[in-house]
Amino acid sequence: QVQLVESGGGLVQAGGSLRLSCAASGRTFSSATMGWFRQVPWKEREFVATINWSGSSTWYADSVRGRFTISRENAKNTAYLQMNSLKPEDTAVYYCAARYGYRPSSRGVGDYDYWGQGTQVTVSS
Repeated sequence: QVQLVESGGGLVQAGGSLRLSCAASGRTFSSATMGWFRQVPWKEREFVATINWSGSSTWYADSVRGRFTISRENAKNTAYLQMNSLKPEDTAVYYCAARYGYRPSSRGVGDYDYWGQGTQVTVSS
């Protein structure tokens, strides 16, 4: 059992910043690969960023690379997504995800085993 709870979403103006948090409980957090995804109406859930168990390796979607930063603090059982230079097209429900064990891919919805409930991010122009 793994429980993930996102927080930190809200309404910001274009060009602003927001930091999302994902608090984990249950199975050992420090051994998990973590990911952030987002979803808007009429579209499939979209990969945003991923980070390995130690935080030594990260990967980002082209649409957010250079603006977003994924990080984690294993001692706090928490993952983060720092979002800077926000654009209206970043508006979505953002989901935290976790998986255990080796997999060759970490950028698809099917690559993760556990999901949070999502937090709404709205960027106004």
